[in-house]
Amino acid sequence: MPSYAIILVIVGYLSLLFAIGIWADRRSKSKWVHNPWVYALSLAVYCSAWTYYGSVGIAATSGVSFLTTYLGPVIALPLWILILKRVVLISKQYQVASIADFISLRYGNNRSIGAIVTIICVVAVLPYIALQLKAVSETFDILSDSSKSTSIFTDSTFYIAVLLAVFVALFGTQTTDASRRRSGLVFTVAVESLLKLVFFLIIGIYITFYLFDGTTDIYEQVSALDGFENLATFSNMEASINWYFMIALSFFAIFLLPRQFQVSVVENTSTNHLKKASWVFPLYLLLFNVFVIFIAWAGKLLLSGDVNPDYYTLHLPLEHGHQLLGLMVFLGGLSSVISMVVVSALALSTMISNNLIIPYGFLKVLNKSNPSSNARNIKNIRRVSIFILIIGAYFFYVNFNIQLSLFSIGLIAFVIIAQLAPAFFIGLFWNRGSAAAAKMGILAGSSVTFYTLALPFINEVFVEGSTLVSNGPFDIVLLKPYELFGLDFMPPVTHAFFWSMVFNVMFYLIFSVIKKGNYRERNYAELVVNASSYGDLQENAFVWRGEAYVSEIRKALTRFLGEKRTARALDIFYRKYDLNPQEEKADARLVNFSEKLLTGSIGAASAKLMISSVVKEQPVTLPEVLKILEESKETITANKQLQQQSHDLKRLTNNLQEANEALVEKDRQKDEFLDTVAHELKTPTASIRAASEILADADDMPKELKQKFLNNIVNDADRLAVLITNILDLEKLSSGREIMDKREHLLKNTVTKAVDGIYQLALKKGVQIEVNEVENISMFYDEDRILQVFTNLLSNSIKFVPEGSGLITINTRHNSDKVIMSFEDNGKGIPPEDMQYIFEKFYQSNDQNVKKPIGSGMGLAISRHIIESHNGTINVDPDFKRGARFIVELKTAGK
Repeated sequence: MPSYAIILVIVGYLSLLFAIGIWADRRSKSKWVHNPWVYALSLAVYCSAWTYYGSVGIAATSGVSFLTTYLGPVIALPLWILILKRVVLISKQYQVASIADFISLRYGNNRSIGAIVTIICVVAVLPYIALQLKAVSETFDILSDSSKSTSIFTDSTFYIAVLLAVFVALFGTQTTDASRRRSGLVFTVAVESLLKLVFFLIIGIYITFYLFDGTTDIYEQVSALDGFENLATFSNMEASINWYFMIALSFFAIFLLPRQFQVSVVENTSTNHLKKASWVFPLYLLLFNVFVIFIAWAGKLLLSGDVNPDYYTLHLPLEHGHQLLGLMVFLGGLSSVISMVVVSALALSTMISNNLIIPYGFLKVLNKSNPSSNARNIKNIRRVSIFILIIGAYFFYVNFNIQLSLFSIGLIAFVIIAQLAPAFFIGLFWNRGSAAAAKMGILAGSSVTFYTLALPFINEVFVEGSTLVSNGPFDIVLLKPYELFGLDFMPPVTHAFFWSMVFNVMFYLIFSVIKKGNYRERNYAELVVNASSYGDLQENAFVWRGEAYVSEIRKALTRFLGEKRTARALDIFYRKYDLNPQEEKADARLVNFSEKLLTGSIGAASAKLMISSVVKEQPVTLPEVLKILEESKETITANKQLQQQSHDLKRLTNNLQEANEALVEKDRQKDEFLDTVAHELKTPTASIRAASEILADADDMPKELKQKFLNNIVNDADRLAVLITNILDLEKLSSGREIMDKREHLLKNTVTKAVDGIYQLALKKGVQIEVNEVENISMFYDEDRILQVFTNLLSNSIKFVPEGSGLITINTRHNSDKVIMSFEDNGKGIPPEDMQYIFEKFYQSNDQNVKKPIGSGMGLAISRHIIESHNGTINVDPDFKRGARFIVELKTAGK
């Protein structure tokens, strides 16, 4: 494929990514951009060109050893979730923008620690970026079938490096606050992560199932090759030990690599996203490694021995004439390169500006400028840093690309980054760790790494005939770089990692004991170690003593944040602590708050220097710090108790309010009940009295008319008796004073009794009653009361079904531990607005027949109480449209 065509593809691909980034930035709050899937996929920036190409290379030469790079992160994830929650919490509280800021913050915003961490990261990551350029350059040459250019101006890699630098500078430096989330960047990285995984799976499927007949076919063929056992098993105990150390190395890398800290901490917007990442990221790594070993074996079977194993994924499709597949593989590798370079360069540029350039000389320049000028200067510092990093990586690649493989460059970077582990991990959980101990540990470990890993390599490249590796310095055998103190069974990388960690941890612990940190270090140590305990009291738990004026602090903030943002931030602060904005002097809370505000823009160390320049601080003794912090803990405990008491009081108040409302409602119902009872009793009583007076005064009344009045008196008296009985029943049932005589009965018999009881009434009106077969279900209930319910339901149905064509159906269904009965009729039905009231006392629907039906309106209320006293339910089916359907549910178990 022509070189210019590939370059056009690269430019087009970068343009597409840039467009995706802009789109995502404008929709930062969209569910497509802001969600845990995007966060989880962005963590796959871990999978660089080393993963995409180098894993196949190491699988082809060393077998299953490539898995160590991925087992570390997978094993780390449970601990990663716990630690990362703490780190994210602290970072968001203090506007941390990088791993250097975080470690510097832990040790009292120590400027020199921030600088040392930054230098370590640059030294580690610069060759790592060179590794990405190496991968792009070599795959570009393979795809275009061209040789490497000897001139910088004709070298395509140089122009690719420049393009990447421009892309990062435009994409990542749009704001001075490096702690703010870059939605476009994170979304673009997530898209690239998805693309490179899909492309790698496609080429894996192509090689495994197109070039071969599946995994079994590849295994059978490769197992016949000489030396296959070395590719599929551990050769000896030393190899097994090497595995453990390599897993530990990758374990540290997932926490400490600047690009991983950037995406996992700085770009995190919710700790809830960690839950999704805890299984999506391991699954991603698993999918990425499904075909690695088979691609490696396929390359050994189909390609010649002089082909670089790192690029089997590219050579295999090209060798079989599939140019488009080769281009797809190249784009997948380019995705790995771009995401790694962009995020790494962005993170490093922030670290360089915040921990090297600004605190060591440039702060004075910024202190004299206005906000817009400062913002422009900070952005320019970061942009220049990005260009220097990427172009510097290019020159490293040009001078050292032959001597190092992708895998070895990656491992060296991991070992260098691992020197931050003791200061980071121990510092998170041990408050005695001091700044001096952190510096000595990092310097000791880095010196051992340089001596046992970098020095031999540099010596071999630049010094001919050197005996340093074979004999040691001054022929001291115990000091041989690759066999320090006689440890000769480990590979160079593992050997360097082991000894560097020994010296690093030893120096850290020794100096933490013999040299205690000052009051500021101990203060921040307590805040970090007890981050989850202090919570909202971070400003209160910050120990500071001295004289500070609000006006001076406001001026300092305005220089970097601008007038509007400063005013908004201070307004929030005064509201939070209910302070007077007109107060002239600042207290410790405002000093701490101001440092945190500046940290995102100029770094923790520079923020400390900036605020220190406008306040007069007085030293505080260590015992005073500990005493104040102890008081803060007591305040936290007291606050929690007050919050709990407040919560309990609020809950009690709500309960009292609900009880009061219930009493008011009951009182209202009682009044309505008494009014209705009086009315219902008054009606038959008045009728009886009127009829009695007529009979008393009418001596000559005809016998037939006199009998009619006597019948009316009897009917009204019966009605009055029923009404009184129902009222008494309802009162007993409502108050729970009615004792149910529950015995074992056959439900079938009770239903038969109910139907027989209203048979004559139904026959008189021409109503048909159908009872579907009832099983011989034996239950415990008060038969008289249940019979009362069934009779009431049947009587109601007879009232409202059409005369002569009325139909009532009783269905019974036995369902596990309960019986469900339905009473259906073809009457007029119940209006929807009446359904929620029909079980209330004395309620009768307004939308019944023209003639108001006979009844007290208490039958359904009594029925409900009877059924509920049997732990059952009675309801109306709102979906039944052909009349009315009442559903009764009764439990079959229990007495």
